[in-house]
Amino acid sequence: MSFHVLNPGGRDPMRVFPDGPGHPGDTGHPPVNYHAYAACMRGGFYREEKSVPKGPVLVLLRKRTLRRALAAVAALRARGERVFVSCKESGSHQIANLLGDVTRWELFREICSAADGAISSTPELVPLYLAAGAPRADFMPTPYPLDFPTWDFSRPLETRRGIFVGTREFLTPSRNHLAAVALADEISRGLSCPLAVVNSEGRSGGIILKSLRRKNPLLHIIEAPLPYPDYLRLMARHRIVWQLDSSAVPGQVAGDSLLCRMPCLGGNGAVERIAFGEFFPADRGELASRARDLLENDAAWHASVHRTDAAAHDHLSFRTGTAALTRLAG
Repeated sequence: MSFHVLNPGGRDPMRVFPDGPGHPGDTGHPPVNYHAYAACMRGGFYREEKSVPKGPVLVLLRKRTLRRALAAVAALRARGERVFVSCKESGSHQIANLLGDVTRWELFREICSAADGAISSTPELVPLYLAAGAPRADFMPTPYPLDFPTWDFSRPLETRRGIFVGTREFLTPSRNHLAAVALADEISRGLSCPLAVVNSEGRSGGIILKSLRRKNPLLHIIEAPLPYPDYLRLMARHRIVWQLDSSAVPGQVAGDSLLCRMPCLGGNGAVERIAFGEFFPADRGELASRARDLLENDAAWHASVHRTDAAAHDHLSFRTGTAALTRLAG
């Protein structure tokens, strides 16, 4: 059975995954986030309803295209498909932005009621889909191709050094990005270890980061964007991924960390809670202490990676994603 994802009117080009996740060097969006639901089922990711082949479909909901999503749900159900829905941006601040309007809330209710159910990439949104009239709502974390050797970006511990900050967006309060960078900078200076931060906010982000670098020459500023495989290789050169994100997102920062086989500390996303529960939630002082231990104690680092890898393969691999989608749509 194939399973397809439709993002009505979205920007991401169509991509079909006949061989599952494919290779990291393949053209097109990598098999992560909502593309992963299609990739683990050898389906496709589409922008137009008329392009979607036969089979169950997940329709993504976005602020500007709710009417198109409603029409797509109706058209797909009319031709006999099983149709599920999911909010494409599922962080707490993103859901507030999406549904903080009476007209959009009513459209959201109409869409949920018209679908066969909802797939929630975070546990927090399950009650919301049900309250909006979805016949069922299933929490299904976005899977990662951990069970495919070509997607293993791990490297020996002796080749790793320092901290990689996984978040961005200084101006989004729930990301706590500035706090994360500042605390990571303190740890970096204290241990004389490298610190890498991706700047995705141009001149304004650069000003903030360069002001920190004046006191910390070990701070490495990477200008976005990077091709996804290059981004993962950069991440894997470090010992830990660090964040303080409280947005209750699906958890790509943690998912990227899993592909690099390294600890991820501090976030409260869905993947973080499943794979990195030992670091969630925690007092920031305690988190900083755990970070210092992982940066200096090889045995602690290896033990953490072993625990994380086992949990991830059990709950977040493509194998488990395939089984969950097959049960849902079969």
